[in-house]
Amino acid sequence: MGYMGSGKSTIGKSISSRLQLTFIDLDNYIEQREEASIKELFKNKGEIYFRIKEAFYLKEILDTKTNYVLSLGGGTPCYGTNMDLIKESNVINYYLRANIPTLVTRLQNGKENRPLIVTLNDCLLYTSPSPRDS
Repeated sequence: MGYMGSGKSTIGKSISSRLQLTFIDLDNYIEQREEASIKELFKNKGEIYFRIKEAFYLKEILDTKTNYVLSLGGGTPCYGTNMDLIKESNVINYYLRANIPTLVTRLQNGKENRPLIVTLNDCLLYTSPSPRDS
């Protein structure tokens, strides 16, 4: 788990490969089950619908008895009882943390695929102070 752009999917794929476990990206799982992209779900059905489905599919995955590496969506732990589900599921979880300039760079480069920030102007995103501003 971690903020959007923190590297959850990238790190999760690497860990699952090393451990020879199935990798599940929750957002991809939702897209497959809903037969629509996250972007389309937000646009056509709204964030509340998405969060309800996210919680449903998170529980569905956590209830399986197989071993896997799961990458959560950036907001997954923040909504409803998702964090309680995670804690109660007796899973090992890790929080990935990236610094603000790294997150800004990553999010600016892919914001068209992130419904929560797609409408933000680049000027509203954090920029690193120049050395002369120190």
